[in-house]
Amino acid sequence: MELRPLGRTGVQVSKLCLGTMMFGEWGTKDHDESIRIIHRALDAGVNFVDTADVYSQGESEEIVGKALKGRRDDVVLATKFFMPFDDDPNHRGGSRRWIMRSVEDSLRRLGTDYLDLYQMHRYDPAVDLDESLGALTDLVRAGKVRYLGHSTFPASALVDAQNVARERGRERFVTEQPTYSILTRNIENEILTLTQRYGMGVLSYSPLAGGWLSGRYRSDSQEGPQSIARKRLANRFDLALPENQRKLAAADALGKVADDAGLSLIELAIAFVLRHPGITAAIIGPRTMEHLESQLAAADVTLSAEVLDRIDEIVAPGVTLNPADNGWVNPSLQPAARRR
Repeated sequence: MELRPLGRTGVQVSKLCLGTMMFGEWGTKDHDESIRIIHRALDAGVNFVDTADVYSQGESEEIVGKALKGRRDDVVLATKFFMPFDDDPNHRGGSRRWIMRSVEDSLRRLGTDYLDLYQMHRYDPAVDLDESLGALTDLVRAGKVRYLGHSTFPASALVDAQNVARERGRERFVTEQPTYSILTRNIENEILTLTQRYGMGVLSYSPLAGGWLSGRYRSDSQEGPQSIARKRLANRFDLALPENQRKLAAADALGKVADDAGLSLIELAIAFVLRHPGITAAIIGPRTMEHLESQLAAADVTLSAEVLDRIDEIVAPGVTLNPADNGWVNPSLQPAARRR
């Protein structure tokens, strides 16, 4: 599998990154089957694995740790912190207190003494970026973390973080993990321009748009993608909403483009993401071995200019059909924050 530079770190990673959110209680509960899927991905040339402490409340990290025994040094291992772990308000966020506890818990679950990439899972305007970067810098200098990244940062926060690192002598964030798919193209407006300017690697998640581009959902579908997690996100999956109807219509049209190109819709969707020069790797998130095999096939697909033009006619560059899919919403624009 093709390897690509992870920003300017000097590290080479596979252009497909194995996401592990679906291993554990949230998806494949059989640990042995999850491990077989991970091993198949590694045998296919994937050397980049991404997880998070919150996935199945740490269970995903434990599964990854079991799977990487004896193979740890061959893998670029990434995990994330920040999301609420329970009802305690101090068991979340980007404070030094939580970062220092989170990293130790992740290292223990993963069965390793270092992380290649440690990522802040979301931006929180209530947390001083220097507070987070100060703690993360100490982890790098202690040898527990090699590189720092963030996920779904808005453009202003991405720039602020680079400036804070430079002005305060902190380690800088060298990667961003945004959502990106044919149906979710908002990062083409600013984020990808900024990551290229700062020499950052980009490992984008959800190339299948949360299942909308899996090929299973066409114009006659009665419901959108379903899962335990998705049932809590009605604004993104409820077909009663017009923005989700637009996604369904686009998926139907894209299916015809894929058919004409002799591809599956899955191959078209992942190849589209990989085609952007600002993308380092696309994170695939299989729940079954069948899912994995269908997604691995996209690594060998190159889309023609004609196919890319047809895609742009269906979903224009920079457009996200349902803004709720962008992953970050400015809290200042929420009803509770409006003066009126």
